[in-house]
Amino acid sequence: MSEQLEALPTARGRAKAERRDALLSSAAQLFASRGFDGVSIEDLGSSVGVSGPAVYRHFPSKQAVLAALLVGVSEGLLAGGRAVVSTADDDSSALAALVRFHVDFALRDPDVIRVQDRDLAALSPQDRQSVRDLQRRYVDLWVDVLARLSPATDRAELRLRAQATFGLLNSTPHSARSLTSARTRALLEEMALAALHPRATSLRDR
Repeated sequence: MSEQLEALPTARGRAKAERRDALLSSAAQLFASRGFDGVSIEDLGSSVGVSGPAVYRHFPSKQAVLAALLVGVSEGLLAGGRAVVSTADDDSSALAALVRFHVDFALRDPDVIRVQDRDLAALSPQDRQSVRDLQRRYVDLWVDVLARLSPATDRAELRLRAQATFGLLNSTPHSARSLTSARTRALLEEMALAALHPRATSLRDR
């Protein structure tokens, strides 16, 4: 009996975490299609089968939902990018793996990209700064790899290359609906590597 009682909070905690994840997933879709201001707490609750007030069990406000979504994805990109670099055999492999990693994100989470592009300003100043700091560190991760591959190139130029590549990867999935996912992925990786490094054609298959 005591073992069953000990397991009960774990089951409740798991259910709560699943509901929270479902709210964030639905929020990404709703915010992407209607904009942050066009979505109510009632809309968020209804999207996962609960009342609007039930959302407050997971988030203190609609703005907190947006913060969890955008801060969370920025944290995930930074952590994932670091893992990619730390496990790569060399810098060439790290660059190719970073490109694949970001292409995966762009194709998997286009709604989040739309929300960030349009609704970043709806965050509190503190959360907005957190997102920007995390993004800066993610860019720096890419620039560090590029700098080791091209030590004679000015770091400002490498940063421009990285940021332009993010623009390419984050925008193309929205307009590539006539292509298969595999072809879209291949083209994005090819163009990204060509923009990042002059020896890109030799990096792609690493």
